[in-house]
Amino acid sequence: MIQRVTVPGLFPPPGYAHASVVEAGTRLAFLAGSVPLDGDGKLIGEGDPVRQAEQVIDNLAAQLRAVGSDVAHVLVTDVYVVSGETAVLSAVWDVVEASGLSTGPHSSTLIGVTCLGYPGQLVEITATAVVPEDARP
Repeated sequence: MIQRVTVPGLFPPPGYAHASVVEAGTRLAFLAGSVPLDGDGKLIGEGDPVRQAEQVIDNLAAQLRAVGSDVAHVLVTDVYVVSGETAVLSAVWDVVEASGLSTGPHSSTLIGVTCLGYPGQLVEITATAVVPEDARP
């Protein structure tokens, strides 16, 4: 059971929750940063943060499926974007919202950074998700 909380009296967040609460005993998956590389390690969307965000979401969805979860069960994300421009961060956030990750909505932080780990990489997302009871071994 996931409880999404938007705190009265705080500025209403645009498309995400202030907090997510999960009861003890729930199985959680902590996912390493999803990056815009294909299965062969080739960068997808060179120079295009929106296309990279789409690839990152596809890769994140694959990570979630591998552990028995999905985007609807994501509790929290950190979205890293190589940019200091609000318009670029907003364009990446639009991809996040369209992906189903904002279902609930989940708790998230959108962060502009100076660089990421792979040459040409512009976007990375880390996540924590619930693994539903029926997906447990």
